[in-house]
Amino acid sequence: MPGSVLNAAPATVLPLSLCKSFVHERAYPLIENEYKNGESQRSVLAATSRKRWRLTKRLPPVVLQTLRNFFDARDGSTEPFYFYDPYDTNPKFSYDPTGIATVGRYTVRFNGDWQQSSGPGRSDVQIELLELA
Repeated sequence: MPGSVLNAAPATVLPLSLCKSFVHERAYPLIENEYKNGESQRSVLAATSRKRWRLTKRLPPVVLQTLRNFFDARDGSTEPFYFYDPYDTNPKFSYDPTGIATVGRYTVRFNGDWQQSSGPGRSDVQIELLELA
């Protein structure tokens, strides 16, 4: 069919490392019309929310290099991959490096550029992940 877009087909999983900050957001896309008298009319565009994760990781140099290599291999935000939300897995905080387990697994991409600040012995990295439909 002309003009159709294929679904994302991830082939790898985000490497596991601990977060010092973990934020999970959900957004419901909608159309909103606002009128001069202050009233508004809203219509939902999707039945489910679009999820977004913001992670800050404090990493030693070896783990930092692994994560940076993963980011570069995905060409930034170009290629999708799997991410396991630790609060949605069963048992909680489990991780499957193969990507076979489906519970708590999301197809995501990086959202934004690489952000890093370095200190003695460790570096802080901020990444944002965006769920793909």
